Amino acid sequence: MYGGDEVSAIVVDLGFHTCKAGYAGEDAPKAVFPSDVGSIDQMEVDGTDNSDKNSGSALDSKPKGKRKLYVGSQDMGFRRDHMEVLSPIKDGIVVDWDMVENIWDHALRKCLLSDPKEHPMLLAEPCFNTQLQREKSAEIMFEKFQVPALFLAKNAVLTSFASGRATSLVVDIGGGSTTVAPVHDGYVLQKAMATSPVGGEFLTDCLLKSLEHKGLSIKPRYAFKRKEIRHGEFQIVDLDFPNTTESYKLYSQRVIVGDIKECVCRVPDTPYDETSYSNIPMTPYELPDGQTIEIGADRFKIPDVLFNPSLVQAIPGMENSLETASFVRGLPQMVIESINKCDVDIRRELFSSILLYWHSFYGSPAYLTHFQLASGTASMQQLKERLEKDLLEESPQAARVKVLASGNATERRFSVSTAFGSGGAYWHHLVPFSKCGSPSLSMKSMELLTFNANAPNILSCSTY
Repeated sequence: MYGGDEVSAIVVDLGFHTCKAGYAGEDAPKAVFPSDVGSIDQMEVDGTDNSDKNSGSALDSKPKGKRKLYVGSQDMGFRRDHMEVLSPIKDGIVVDWDMVENIWDHALRKCLLSDPKEHPMLLAEPCFNTQLQREKSAEIMFEKFQVPALFLAKNAVLTSFASGRATSLVVDIGGGSTTVAPVHDGYVLQKAMATSPVGGEFLTDCLLKSLEHKGLSIKPRYAFKRKEIRHGEFQIVDLDFPNTTESYKLYSQRVIVGDIKECVCRVPDTPYDETSYSNIPMTPYELPDGQTIEIGADRFKIPDVLFNPSLVQAIPGMENSLETASFVRGLPQMVIESINKCDVDIRRELFSSILLYWHSFYGSPAYLTHFQLASGTASMQQLKERLEKDLLEESPQAARVKVLASGNATERRFSVSTAFGSGGAYWHHLVPFSKCGSPSLSMKSMELLTFNANAPNILSCSTY
């Protein structure tokens, strides 16, 4: 039923920084928006508005914990009093399913304008996702959205198949963390995975703290307006919104600093040191308020944290951000450690098939059915070249190191995964689930994904 090109399967990839959604077979997702959610506690707002009235009875009449959620780029871009910015994901695991349900609803009904009852659904999931998380995802999709069929696939497997390989080492630099996952014959080798808390958002925070230490103020877009005083000449007028939360202010600043990172940062060719880069030419950047700042050594220092996490100790305000900085490994060390945990027979193949995949260096990645936003981090200039250079120096002499990353900007941001040959054989369907419940979703069957390039019926789709 779902094995041919005539089926418009929907692919959804909810990452730490960005949610991507679209249709199978297309080159890029139709919807890309922040995973962060705005939340206003209705009880808190009502209590503030009625502080001079008999607010006790009003509060008692409201359900405890009632809140209003705001999802999507447009809603998140509009400042509201008392709106907190929250993430439904912590350490790669969903911690608030109510938010996730609202994000999926926004992606399917408001962005894609689709009825989920009419489309099979593929959900991309992190490699370390638990069985309970998968069962909860299936429960929401079948019971809330009534999808006719569901498939859950791991990011690393989809990325590997996207490159036409059943075996590879996937380096995934996401918004919240960096993961190195070996894939062998379409399966993730869980025990050989390596993770690091250094991700795109961490680098954004490093750059933000460094700029603030230099006295550069990053004004959020809501904190000012431009008033034209003469033709072509504008005056900046500061605006004061005392009820703006600190979390929303930080979110708005991260959006700006993330763009700075994307535009000017570059991975240094050699390990960063203060002496070599002290006299580096400055690069200008114009902020939304018209102020032009100049970025010097930070252009190279911040990206090099990926390779040398101990550099955070030299960034004012970030000294305690990595409590175990001495134990956090750089990218090359993670790659070598992961490969060394694998069977000796596949190490050579892994060294020659290192796939660089990024979701969110910028704060902002299947032939199977999955669009995945390759984090802006990996799109950063010289990242591929530097990783390959460091690996050549640290890997065994007999190893042939090859790091693969698309040279096309669009493909770098939206990697494409592959298909599974038997079509609908491995989809989970609504009717069996409604009769048997979550126990029918065995871990074995949900991980089963075949790679057959010659299969006549292939369900292809982009991964965002």
